[in-house]
This record gives sequence, structure tokens and C-alpha cells, in this order.
Amino acid sequence: MLTGPFLNKNFIGASDDFDSSRIVMLGMPFDGTCTNRPGARFAPQQIRIESVGIEEYSVYFDTNLSNLGFYDAGELELPFGAPKEALDIIEKNTCEIYSQNKKILGIGGEHLVTLGTIKGLLKHHKDIAVVQFDAHTDLRAHYLDIELTHSGVMLQIAKLIGFENIMQVGIRSGEKEEFELMKKHSTRAFNPNELERFKDKKIFVTIDLDVLDPSIMSGTGTPEAGGFSYRELMEWVLELKKYNIIGADIVELAPDLDITRVSTATACKLIREVLNIL
Repeated sequence: MLTGPFLNKNFIGASDDFDSSRIVMLGMPFDGTCTNRPGARFAPQQIRIESVGIEEYSVYFDTNLSNLGFYDAGELELPFGAPKEALDIIEKNTCEIYSQNKKILGIGGEHLVTLGTIKGLLKHHKDIAVVQFDAHTDLRAHYLDIELTHSGVMLQIAKLIGFENIMQVGIRSGEKEEFELMKKHSTRAFNPNELERFKDKKIFVTIDLDVLDPSIMSGTGTPEAGGFSYRELMEWVLELKKYNIIGADIVELAPDLDITRVSTATACKLIREVLNIL
């Protein structure tokens, strides 16, 4: 035995007690359908390492992470290049989390992982809505003749819960047909007040980090100019605190694409704030 002390490998402020925790942070290191620059599978590990450099205290919510009651379960072992099998593992573990009356904060990985989470969530909660923060529509029926990809995750989720239960925020890229689909179903939103549409719903929040402008979030697989500032995104997060948020995930950080590590640090700070709305 060694006396240490040793650095904690968990996200800063995490509880050691699973049973008493309200929230479970679950790493989902999968990017097997990446359509541009890979590397999101390395995000959960790097986020945990980088989190030691941020403060537990949230200025936005006047809270400390260690008082929120969240447990860091670590990273799932997901089969590389096998999306269906990876989604099944995520679905099973999500189901186990909700069977114990806890909430999930998923850490991706690519955006397709959200589909596995929603499938597991639906085994315990009905009448849910999904609020998507993203640069991209993610409504493609196929990409290179493949149905299960991160570029079509919201279409797959819409098949499960209906377009009327989807809100898309920050969208600025996609195919013409995808924008027509958003218009047809009125899923696109521009103002935090529009969340009122889901006041009676159980809301799952999915944040693709490319919703942020690449000037502050260059470490992502498909950066799109013209994105949110961090402050603009926080306006939405603060408004979401007023609603019934039953789970969330943060996806598409590719940490090795930003050698400054600013993208990873920004992701860590956003995780801190999202924990506060769960």
C-alpha cells in the first residue's frame, strides 16, 4: 500500500457515494460515425483531467459542485466502429440509472450517443421533450447510405418522441431538406422565452459543443462560424433552471484538435453549470 495522497481521477466535486447521489455522470467515449474530424471519444477522459483546473463554485447559481450530489461513474467501454452495440450499452446503463431514481449527465463522445440515452430514458419517463443546442440540424435520414450517424441523431429521436417534442437552438448548418423539415415542424427556436412551450414536459437537454462559436470552441469535429458566445448559451441554461430537467448530455468535444485546451476547459465549466439545472 502507498500512503499518497493521490490525485482524484473523477470530475471535480463528485461524490464517492453512488447511493446518496441524485445525478450520475456517465462517460460515453464513442465517435464511430464521425463524418468530419474524429477525436470525440477522447473527451470524457480529458474532461476529467482538465476539471481539476476549474473552481467548484458556480457564480451563476451560487453553488458548490460538492453540494450537488453527483456521482462520476467513469467511462463506459464502448465497441469501436459498432454504433448499434454502443447504443445498446448506453441504453442499458441509462435505464439502470433511472431505475434507481437518479438523473443522467452524459459526457460524449459524438452526438449519436444521445439516441441510446433517450431510449433508456423512455423506459422510465413518458411525455418527454428534447432541447437540442447545436450548430447542425442533425436531421439527415442517411449519410453515405448509413442511417445511424451523428448527423441524423435528431431525426432518430423524433421518430421516438415526435417532432412536436423537439426544440432546436443555435442551428446554422445543414442540408436544404433538413431546414425544410425544421420549418415544417416549427422546431427551431431563437429566444429562451420559447422554452415556455415545454412548461408541462419533462425535458432532456442535449448540448453539442459546436453550438458555441469556434473562436472559443475550436476543439470540435465540425466547427461552424457564427455560433453562440458562452454568455449567450448561459442565458438559455439559466432559463432552463425554471423547468423540469430530467437529464442532459454534453457532446462533440474533440480535445486534441485544440492544443491550447481552452475548448476542454470551456466544456468543464459548462458541465459545472449544467449540473446545476439537474
